[in-house]
Amino acid sequence: MELERVRPAVLRGTFHAYELAALVAAARYVVDTAPDDVPAESLDQLAQLLADYDRQLRELASAAPAEG
Repeated sequence: MELERVRPAVLRGTFHAYELAALVAAARYVVDTAPDDVPAESLDQLAQLLADYDRQLRELASAAPAEG
């Protein structure tokens, strides 16, 4: 994994697919099984991040170049 600071509040990350998959799986686990003391707002933000990830992944899949 590599992180680069683009602007003070903006980072750019480069991940291997398995690294990103591990982070996404952990986030899904937290959203699904978080204890009651985790603020609902935090879970909502994480769920939105996962929804954005899923949307971007679908867009990548539909824009994949044809092989051959």
